[in-house]
Amino acid sequence: MENLALIESFSEFKDDKMIDRVTLMAILEDVFRSALKRKFGEDDNFDIIINPDKGDLEIWRNRVVVADGEVEDENSEISLSEAQKIEPDYEVGEDVAEEVKLIQLGRRAILALRQNLIAKIHEHDNTNIFKQFKELEGELYNAEVHHIRHRAIILLDDEGNEIIMPKDRQIPSDFFRKGENVRGVIESVELRGNKPNIILSRTSPKFLEKLFEQEIPEVFDGVIQVKAVVREPGEKAKVAVDSYDDRIDPVGACVGVKGSRIHGIVRELGNENIDVINWTTNTQLYIARALSPAKIVSMTVDEENKKAEVRLNPEEVSKAIGRRGHNIRLAGKLTGYEIDVIREGVEEDVELTEFSDEIEGWVIEEFRRIGLDTAKSVLEQDVADLIKRTDLEEETVIEVVSILRSEFED
Repeated sequence: MENLALIESFSEFKDDKMIDRVTLMAILEDVFRSALKRKFGEDDNFDIIINPDKGDLEIWRNRVVVADGEVEDENSEISLSEAQKIEPDYEVGEDVAEEVKLIQLGRRAILALRQNLIAKIHEHDNTNIFKQFKELEGELYNAEVHHIRHRAIILLDDEGNEIIMPKDRQIPSDFFRKGENVRGVIESVELRGNKPNIILSRTSPKFLEKLFEQEIPEVFDGVIQVKAVVREPGEKAKVAVDSYDDRIDPVGACVGVKGSRIHGIVRELGNENIDVINWTTNTQLYIARALSPAKIVSMTVDEENKKAEVRLNPEEVSKAIGRRGHNIRLAGKLTGYEIDVIREGVEEDVELTEFSDEIEGWVIEEFRRIGLDTAKSVLEQDVADLIKRTDLEEETVIEVVSILRSEFED
């Protein structure tokens, strides 16, 4: 097979992979040098001339002429008599350049050339994809659902690149069908072997931050800064915002009139409840804002151990804790402080779990669900209100209150 014909047979890879001709020729040179090393032991004395415009290739082997019988290295030396067969005027000490035809490499080597080229092109292609997506880490990205598996969804973008969204990177309420477009944030890009592994996430706090940038012009323009984001995906999120312009209310600008601006973000996140608060360097004020909607009576902050002791009126405790404890957990993550809630005015109290011999565990859990985990916290509530706020029967609530009064207040 002629050199030109072989190169032209490789053009399909250039067209399929959209590799420019110069890059293809560089890959070709690398592939041919590997073949020369296998055939001759080294490639230092070979010149490979590639013409990207014509797609032509020439291989020249350079050797030094030595006297007959004195050849020590056949790859770099040629006897005088052999050299004179190429050109009668050659003398000892001169350099001989001889063209190497592909057929001299052998049929097996030529087949190996093709396989090696395919591997090199795939490697080049994967490296480019890796670099492209590495620069997109932390950015919003859209892709189409291609295949749904038990532990992950496989997505394809417009270029046919494969993107993976594992189950734990999906919002619990997410439900996608094949062919549907999905929006998320490129969370990580890694090379596994030679193949890029691209992970898309909808649970990352960065996803919420980027949605703020996209949906709220002041955030996109940098007038409002998103200082911190914490989430319990699909349930609740807290976002701290700030602005260098005192004329702008960052919280109001983000939420919009009657929630008009943030509504689209909430819908994208499966109706995730989003609290937007003003960021501040004042630790006590920041913690108080993070615990909203609860109103704090007083607070003691241990800066060294990053702990905060917050005192609230009994009716505010359940607000501070929130449904399933979401509010207080997120407040802790947002501020970086471990927050302990103390009911104001309660001198002595007993945990409900102390009454487990008389009150069933599932009943205690129901009270704890609404933020009531001590005897006094229950007794301070109106019975009718307890019945409304819990999923317990009226008789059960009355019985619990009766047990607590008789055994705790005595």
